[in-house]
Amino acid sequence: MAIRAYDEMYVDSAQNILGHAVDFAIMSLEIEPNDFAKVLMVSASVRQFAKGNPRYVAGMNGCELARQILDEAHISYPDIEDIMYVDKSPEYWSGWALAYYQWYADVSFGDIFKVISLEEIIGMYSVYHEMNISHFVEQINRLMGKAYSQTRLRARRDNCGLSQSELAKEADVPLRQIQLFEQGQRDINKTSAITLYKLSKALHCQMEDLLEPSLKNDEEAV
Repeated sequence: MAIRAYDEMYVDSAQNILGHAVDFAIMSLEIEPNDFAKVLMVSASVRQFAKGNPRYVAGMNGCELARQILDEAHISYPDIEDIMYVDKSPEYWSGWALAYYQWYADVSFGDIFKVISLEEIIGMYSVYHEMNISHFVEQINRLMGKAYSQTRLRARRDNCGLSQSELAKEADVPLRQIQLFEQGQRDINKTSAITLYKLSKALHCQMEDLLEPSLKNDEEAV
C-alpha cells in the first residue's frame, strides 16, 4: 500500500479547508494568486497542514487558515468577516485539488508550485473540475516527472561544480552509489542517514534537499 502524507480520515476536511482558504484569500482579501502561493511555499502553518496536523487539517476553517498564513508573512489584508460560499469557485477548486494532490503524492506545496503556478491550477478548473480527481493527479504527476527528471543530487552536484568522482571522494561515498542515485536506479530516499549526511555535508545543503519528490502512480486516485 502506498504511503500518503497523513491519515486518509483527514483528507476531505483538508481539501475543504484549503479550498476555502484559497478562495477567501484571493476573492475576499484580494491577494493575487501567485502572491498567495509564495506565502504557501514558506508558511510554517502550511508545513503543519502538509503533515496532517489535526489542528490545521480539521481544527480551523479556511478563512482562519488564510489569515494565519498571511499573518505569518506580515501581509496586511482587509478586516472582514469569514466568507465561505456554498457555490464553489475555481479558486476553491484549486485549493481543494491541491490539498488532495499534496496528500496523495506526499510532496511539499513548494515542490508543486515550482512546476505549476497557483494561477495555472485555477485555470485548469474548466477542464478538470467535473472529472475524477485522478485526472488532475495524473496531469500534475506528468509535470512533476518532467520537471524533476534531473535528480536533486545531480542538480546540487552541478551547482557545486563537482564531478561524480570528486563528490565521491569529498563525501567518502562509493562512486557507483552516486551514479545509481543520479540514474534513478537506486532510491536516494531509502538510503542510510549517514550516506545522506555525508553527501549533504559535501554539497553544503540540508539532507532533505537531496530527497526526491515521491510521485505515486501505484494506486488509482479516488
